Amino acid sequence: MGKKELKFNSKTIHGGQFPDKAYGAVMPPIYQTSTYAQSTPGGHKGYEYSRSANPTRSALENSLASIENGKYGLAFGSGLAAIDAVIKLLNPGDEVISTSDLYGGSYRIFKRIFEKYGIVFHFVGMQNTDEIGKYITPKTKLIWVETPTNPMMNIIDIKSVSQLAKKHKILLAVDNTFATPYLQLPLDLGADIVMHSATKYLGGHSDVVVGALVVKDKDLADELYFIQNASGAICGPMDSFLVLRGIKTLHIRMQRHCENGKAVAEFLANHPKIEKVYWPGFPSHPNHDVAKMQMKDFGGMISFVPKGGNYDNAIKIVEKLQIFTLAESLGGVESLAGHPASMTHASIPKKEREKSGVVDALIRLSVGIEDKDDLIDDLRRAIE
Repeated sequence: MGKKELKFNSKTIHGGQFPDKAYGAVMPPIYQTSTYAQSTPGGHKGYEYSRSANPTRSALENSLASIENGKYGLAFGSGLAAIDAVIKLLNPGDEVISTSDLYGGSYRIFKRIFEKYGIVFHFVGMQNTDEIGKYITPKTKLIWVETPTNPMMNIIDIKSVSQLAKKHKILLAVDNTFATPYLQLPLDLGADIVMHSATKYLGGHSDVVVGALVVKDKDLADELYFIQNASGAICGPMDSFLVLRGIKTLHIRMQRHCENGKAVAEFLANHPKIEKVYWPGFPSHPNHDVAKMQMKDFGGMISFVPKGGNYDNAIKIVEKLQIFTLAESLGGVESLAGHPASMTHASIPKKEREKSGVVDALIRLSVGIEDKDDLIDDLRRAIE
């Protein structure tokens, strides 16, 4: 069977991968080198300098392209370095429409870094695609989507937004970090660029910081490869190796994340001391039908607000958790709890945060792959 025909669970292990040319190593070796011998100027085996390309990073980039059903993958030093490369496709005066509910680091790089170079950002609620259309002008060059969004778990209809973007000849980029290609494939739904903080589910073990982009179009890929090489925010060979190893178990980890996420979400929804639970799997969740259509399952990310919406009460809960670790980030095998207002979204002004629902009492959970009964018991103890 040709590798193009592989199902997803096989692609995570074999997609874009070949035994090492030197000795037939099944796992790509860590090519811990900055430069490569040449027989004559320009006479080399495809690699000259590791900022431009490295065999271990190339193996990861091929894997990324495969699992996202793209043709070209790019690996960066972090998710924000990947976002940085996308915005560098633009020119001063260009406009970007971004979802209003997004990761604080994305908001920060848009507002604090790129806005001063003359790029204009509009932050819009995207649950209704018609709302996006109101902000499109001849200067609009990019629509930036996160779905599910961080941390409100809002669902955006990728196919519908892609139709709007194509109609106006606008690039569509989708941050697929929360869903992963196991749950949704934005390129298949019409997106031009998929972005990942590979630090999260793709790596899966909280031991690496890496970013990724995947595209189908060669001209777009060439432009991004140029930016990647010119700006230099690449990931090293050891990091590439760790994410490549993580991807090989992505499908089985995501299956358990989803199972545990469902159990935890249902427990919280039925708890008398919890006011609101945000999880796309509930039929009452906004755009649940869209989630059902574009996602294979509903993931392991959940946000909730304790009854009364009291900040001090929320802090007490996260401090009392024992199995859920209070920490930044998400997507590792271990369960994590976060307080977005003071952690991941602290860079967003309070007024802006609260407009999208990120209130001071909101708690975000990254449900890991431990035994679900232990996770529920941990939450029960902390809430009561």
